[in-house]
Amino acid sequence: MSQYPMIQTAGENCLILYVAEQSGPDVANQIAALLPGLRTVFGRYLVDVTPSYNSILIQYDCLQIDHFQARALLQKVLSLPQQSSSLAGKLVELPVYYSEQSGPDLSALAQRAGLSVQDVIDIHQGQEYRVYAIGFAPGFAYLGEVDARIAAPRLATPRKKVPKGAVAIADRQTAVYPAMSPGGWNLVGLCPTPMFNPLSEPHMPVQVGDRVRFVAISQDEFVGLGGDLSQLAGGIS
Repeated sequence: MSQYPMIQTAGENCLILYVAEQSGPDVANQIAALLPGLRTVFGRYLVDVTPSYNSILIQYDCLQIDHFQARALLQKVLSLPQQSSSLAGKLVELPVYYSEQSGPDLSALAQRAGLSVQDVIDIHQGQEYRVYAIGFAPGFAYLGEVDARIAAPRLATPRKKVPKGAVAIADRQTAVYPAMSPGGWNLVGLCPTPMFNPLSEPHMPVQVGDRVRFVAISQDEFVGLGGDLSQLAGGIS
């Protein structure tokens, strides 16, 4: 008999629900299906909910309910009829300007895989990715899984500055950097779509459980969509 779903204490006002031992598309669907029930059942007692690869962190107001009441509410959520595990989140298309200027690791990644640069681009944009988790920085969505042919380890020495909108690969994950920051992922292009805006609602174009497809665009289209090429001046360091 499976021990999942499993509830563990994660602090004086937090519970963590492990949906499965490992992540995967079905697990991501289950997590996405649980979120509406969590928000409804916990209501005003819910401070925050943070979905991840195979778990959900539930932060509750410990001034209003105690640990035992919070666990009972979580058990109630688990007892509710859940949507089908085949649930698929919305499909979001993200434009990408792929080039060796905007994606300085394209050539090395292609050489490593024994492919052409265009092959890498075609493979990267040729499938849908699931949003497994959001973290590291606001708006940083971990997407998987990358085709094994173009999977690549993180850089041995992270860059000090990765441009906002950089599209990158690390192992079998891919992501878009929401803001300029240090980073050690392999850069393959630039996306003009803002990945986080605290003034908009929702703050992000994607949520956990959604699907993402990348679509190649030209440099002119990138600029026309609001992309900033000035951050490439002097190269990416």
